[in-house]
Amino acid sequence: MKLYHFPTSPFVRKVVVTLHETGQLDDVELINTQTAPTAPADSLTPSNPLGKIPALEREDGPAIYDSRVICAYLDARADAGLYGEGTRRWDTLTLEATADGIMDAAILMVYESRVRPEEKRYDEWVEAQWGKVDRTIAALNQRWMSHLHGPLDMGQIAVACALSYIDFRHSDRDWRSGADALAAWHKGFEDRPSMQATVPPAG
Repeated sequence: MKLYHFPTSPFVRKVVVTLHETGQLDDVELINTQTAPTAPADSLTPSNPLGKIPALEREDGPAIYDSRVICAYLDARADAGLYGEGTRRWDTLTLEATADGIMDAAILMVYESRVRPEEKRYDEWVEAQWGKVDRTIAALNQRWMSHLHGPLDMGQIAVACALSYIDFRHSDRDWRSGADALAAWHKGFEDRPSMQATVPPAG
């Protein structure tokens, strides 16, 4: 298989952490692919016409995307049980979607400063994106700690990657203030070998 990726993407990191946790890293060739919302990589669009990473080329079918689909595929391929069963499965899927929402908002904040011309940047819009992140962190800290401390699942992987991305791109935002339980959990989760192996390079 081939994974189109870029190491600073939190969505890519979620997939690569999953590869580590399910013992499938050696089954995948990582294709470094730098893409942008205004200039998608030509090498990527045949696999994902949306021009977004990650995208996974399989031997047994067409390429699949986005990160949620890829992670579910890898989980099924390894029979890893990262989505759980019964009620926990739906909680895990909701937690993964919640974490992906954090990533979406945090990336849009980056795009506003890196992609949009300076005279067209909208500070109120940026703060609205941070408001989504801030509310979601509060909800995780209040409602989800029991789940996060449970058996390893995709919700935990996604949340850890989302919070680490905030540290990576928005280190000036003090997301830990008022979220002591979540901060302590994240600190412990970051020590996992899969997280240590996927720390994005600076830049």
